[in-house]
Amino acid sequence: MFPAIFYGWRIVAACFLISVYVGCFGFFGFTAMIDPIVREFGWSYTEVSFASSLRGLEMGILAPIVGVLVDRFGPRRLILAGVVTIGAGFMLLSLAQSLLAFYAAFILLAFGAGGCTSVVTLAVVARWFRRNLGKAMGITVSGFGASGLLVPAMVWLIDSCGWRSAMILQGAGMWVLGIPLALVIRDRPEDVGLAPDGAPRPGPPAAAAGGAPAVPEAGVPFRDALKSPPFLWLNLVEAIRFTVLTAVVVHVMPYLAAQGIARETAGLVAAAIPLFSIPGRFGFGWLGDVTEKRYVMAAAFFCMAAGLVAFHFAAALWPIALFLLFFSPGFGGNMVMRGAVVREYFGVHSFGKLMGITLGAASLGGVIGPTAAGWVYDTTGGYGPFWIACAGLTVLSMLLSLKIRREDGPGQSAIDRPGRSL
Repeated sequence: MFPAIFYGWRIVAACFLISVYVGCFGFFGFTAMIDPIVREFGWSYTEVSFASSLRGLEMGILAPIVGVLVDRFGPRRLILAGVVTIGAGFMLLSLAQSLLAFYAAFILLAFGAGGCTSVVTLAVVARWFRRNLGKAMGITVSGFGASGLLVPAMVWLIDSCGWRSAMILQGAGMWVLGIPLALVIRDRPEDVGLAPDGAPRPGPPAAAAGGAPAVPEAGVPFRDALKSPPFLWLNLVEAIRFTVLTAVVVHVMPYLAAQGIARETAGLVAAAIPLFSIPGRFGFGWLGDVTEKRYVMAAAFFCMAAGLVAFHFAAALWPIALFLLFFSPGFGGNMVMRGAVVREYFGVHSFGKLMGITLGAASLGGVIGPTAAGWVYDTTGGYGPFWIACAGLTVLSMLLSLKIRREDGPGQSAIDRPGRSL
C-alpha cells in the first residue's frame, strides 16, 4: 500500500493549475492581443497598453484589501469568487465595442484576479506547510511560470478564431477548470483534523537549520511590520521589478515584430519568458534557504538587468536567447524570495495583509511600465533605448535589495541569518 498523500499537496496542485491558467490568459498572453485590437479599432499602443496598466492600478488598490480578506475569511472563498469573476470578465471583454467597455472588462478581470493572485495562493500554502514551506511555495509560484506553455495556444486561438471568440472560450475554460479546483482548497489543516506538513496534531514550532529558533507562528505585529525597514525596502524593489516586468511582458510581441521577428516566433518568445523563469524560482529559492536573502535578491536583479541589455539588441536570435537565459530566471527567483522573506521574518498571522501590501506596491509599478513603453512607441515609432533604461532601474533595485536587513539584536538580522528555515 502506498502512503496517503498529505492533503496540503493537493491544495498546492490546485493552486498551481489555477495559476497556470490565470498567468497565461490574464497576464503573459495579453501581448498576443495588442496588434489584433489595434488593427480592429485603430487605437494607439498607449491606449491599449493602458488596459493592462488599469488592471495593475486596480490590483494595486485591491491587493491590500484582498490581504485583509484572506486573513479574515480564508482563501477558499476568495479563490472561488475570483475564478467566477475572471470568467465573467473574459465574456464581457468579448463584447467590447468601445475603449470604455474595453477598460471596464479589464477592471472586472482585475477584481477576479485579486482572488487568485499569489497573495491568496501563498497564504493558503503558508497555513498548510511549515517544514516543507519552501518546496510548497516554489511549486505554487511555478504555476505562473508554467503558464508559458499555454501562450502559443492563445496566439493560435486568436489568429484562428479571432480575439472575441478566443475571449469567450477562455472565460468558459476558466469556469470549467477553475471552479472544481477552487472547491479542492481548504483554508487550514485544522479544518480536516491535521496540522501543518501532515502531523497528526500541532506541536511546537520546529527549529531552523543550525539550531536557530523558528519565527513564532504569531509573527511580528502588523503595525510593527509596516514600519520595519526590511518591509519598506522590499516594497520599493518590488514596485521597480514589476514596472520592468510588465513593460516586457505586455510589449514583447509588438517589440519583436518591430525588430522584424515573425509573429509565430515572437509568440514562442512570449511563452518562453515564464517558462524560463521556473529554474530561477527553484534555484534562487534554494539559495535563499542556505545564504543571505538580500544577496540572493541582488543576484536575481543582476540577471534581469543583463537580460534586458540583451533584449535591446533582439533583432537577432542569439540576443533573444541571452535575454531568456538571464531575465526570466531573475524575475522568477525574486517572486519566490518575496513570499519567503515575508513568511520567514513576519510569520503567518499577518501574512495575507503584508503580502497584499507588497503586491499592491508592485502593481503600482505595473501601471507605469506598459503605459510608458506604449507612449515611447507612439511618440518615437519604436522603443529606442527604453530597455536600457529598464536595465538601469533593475540595477537600482539590485542595490536597494542589499538594504533589506534589520538587526534583531546582537548578530545578524532575522532575514539574513544563513540556514533559516522557510
